[in-house]
Amino acid sequence: MSSANLRECAPVDISDVDVMKAMRSIQGYIDITPADFKEVFRVAYALAQDRMMQAFKAADVMTCPVHVVRADKDLMATATLLAEKGISGVPVVDDSEKVIGVISEKDFLRKMGAGKSDSFMQVIAHCLKNKGCVATPMLNRSAGDIMTKPAITAKPEVTIGDISVLLMEKNINRLPVVADNGKAVGIVTRSDLVSSFCMLG
Repeated sequence: MSSANLRECAPVDISDVDVMKAMRSIQGYIDITPADFKEVFRVAYALAQDRMMQAFKAADVMTCPVHVVRADKDLMATATLLAEKGISGVPVVDDSEKVIGVISEKDFLRKMGAGKSDSFMQVIAHCLKNKGCVATPMLNRSAGDIMTKPAITAKPEVTIGDISVLLMEKNINRLPVVADNGKAVGIVTRSDLVSSFCMLG
C-alpha cells in the first residue's frame, strides 16, 4: 500500500474549531465542552475500533486463492514463482497439501548469509567479500530445506485483532489460513491487515 493510501487511512485529528462547528450545526442546546466532546469521541472511537477488530475475521481479509509450493519444489522454481507473482512468501505443503511451513525472501536471504538482520545489502557485501554468488549452493536444494517451520497458521474464523497480535509476537509477515484438514484456503499478510485497518477508520 502506498504512503498516500496510508495517509488516507490515518485517523482524523479533530480540532476544537471542528467540534464547535459541529456543535453549532446540531439543533438545540448541547451542554458539553469541546474538550469533553473530544474525550468522549476518543473513547467511543477506540471502542468502535476494538469491536470491529473482533468482528472482522481472517476469512474477511485474507487473499485467496493462495499460491503454495510443495516441500520438494526446487529453490530455483520457488524463487521464480515468487518473482513472477510479485509476492515475498508462500506456504509450503506436503504430499497431502497440508501446510507444513512457509518460505519467504527472508529464508533465501538468511541462507545467503544475511544473518539476523535479513538485509539484502548484507548479502551484497557478503558476495563481494567472497567474490562469488552465495546463491549457488542453493541450486540443488528444495523449499523444504530452507523453509521456516513449523508453520504458524490460523483458521478462517480467527479475528484480525488476534492475527495482528500473532504477527507481532511471532515476528512474521504472513499467516496461512487453513481449513480443518490443514489445507491452505488463504493467506493474511501485514498488507492485508493495513487494508483492513483502513476499513475500520
